[in-house]
Parts: sequence; C-alpha cells; structure tokens
Amino acid sequence: MNKIRQMLLLQQQLNDATNGIGWENGETKNGKLIDWRRCIYLECAELIESYPWKHWKNIDAKPDYENIKIEAVDIWHFIMSEMLRIYKTAGEGDIDSLTQTIESLPNFHLFTQDISEARHDYYHEISVIEELLEVLFGNQTASLLMEKFISVAIQSHLNLNALYQLYIGKNILNQFRQDHGYKDGSYIKNWDGKEDNVVMQQILSSNLDITPDELYKALSDLYPNKILQ
Repeated sequence: MNKIRQMLLLQQQLNDATNGIGWENGETKNGKLIDWRRCIYLECAELIESYPWKHWKNIDAKPDYENIKIEAVDIWHFIMSEMLRIYKTAGEGDIDSLTQTIESLPNFHLFTQDISEARHDYYHEISVIEELLEVLFGNQTASLLMEKFISVAIQSHLNLNALYQLYIGKNILNQFRQDHGYKDGSYIKNWDGKEDNVVMQQILSSNLDITPDELYKALSDLYPNKILQ
C-alpha cells in the first residue's frame, strides 16, 4: 500500500463529504469560503505554541512533543488539501501525479527512515516551522511547501509510518466529530477530563494494527453516553 496515496485519497474523501463536491473551487456546499493557506498558518502558530518560546513565561518549561506531533498532523491535513486544490484547478494532474511529486522530493528518503532520537535546540525547530511559513507567504511552488512540511514532520519525530498512523487516527476522529455535531457546535472535545485527541492517541498506542472501522467504534464506545443521548 502506498501510504502517501492512501492519505491523499482519504483527505479527498473527507473534504468531499465535509465541504461538498467541487470544494476545490474555493467554496463549501454551504457557501462558506475556503482558505487552506489560512488554515496552514494558524495551525503552524498552534504548533509554535507547543514550544516554551515566551521569554516572560514558564521559562523552565519543556516542549510538548506529543502535542507537537498532533499539530504537525493537523498541518498535513491542510497541506494535502491545498495541494489537491492546486492540482485540480491548475490541471497539474490527479492524485497519482501528486503522489509521485511528493515521493520525488529531495528529503523524502529521510522521511521513510527510522525516527532519529536526536533533537535540535527548540529555537532551531521553531525556525524550521517559520521557513514553512515563509514559503507559504512567499507564494513559492507547491513542491517546496511540501518539502518544508516534511522537514517539520521529521523534527517532530514523525516519519512516514508515524505520520500515516496519526493521520489515520485524526482522519477518523474528524469523521467522528462531523457525525456528532462538530459543525453545529454541539460536539464536546473534552471526554471526562481528556481532550479527544489524547483519547484517540491512547487507542492507537494500545493497538497499532487497529483498522479505521475499529477505531471509529472504539471512539463511539468511549464517547460519554450522556452526550449521545
């Protein structure tokens, strides 16, 4: 199974279901404008917030690397969405073409290797995130944007396998959210003291081979009964 292609297909399906067919033209089925670039830079800001960068606050705090992984996966959702939009509207090819583009990036081979235990100074890691933002704001090529994301993923201790597992988890969680009132505001993200992202990660860590259907059922089983009634 080609994991990049599988993730692109799932993202296309999620966007089709959530936003309606033709979302690539920049508008949802409900008439809301779509701006994937804004989504990307706001998620990058949330990723930076996972580092103790503030010189006036919590000066002895450590980076929250578990949340950093989740934020990187959130960015990946929107990077893929923007790339799918570009490839569709600019006639650059289909999902198979986009898959080939990603797999031919200069740093993709590093992305397929085991995760290194080494870490940089976290100010350096923040600068790598900001390099992604510079590409985003500079209207650089789609390929360079994806290349910069891979650098962010690698320093977040996500290789292709780890990104795939968390992406599948977050994809199913997003579907679960949509099915349980995320759009109308009735969905509750805090489950008995734990954010739903944390619950999803705990399910994945206890069963690395869990299928998407099994994960959805496990989320349903753990969702507070009083909310479902």
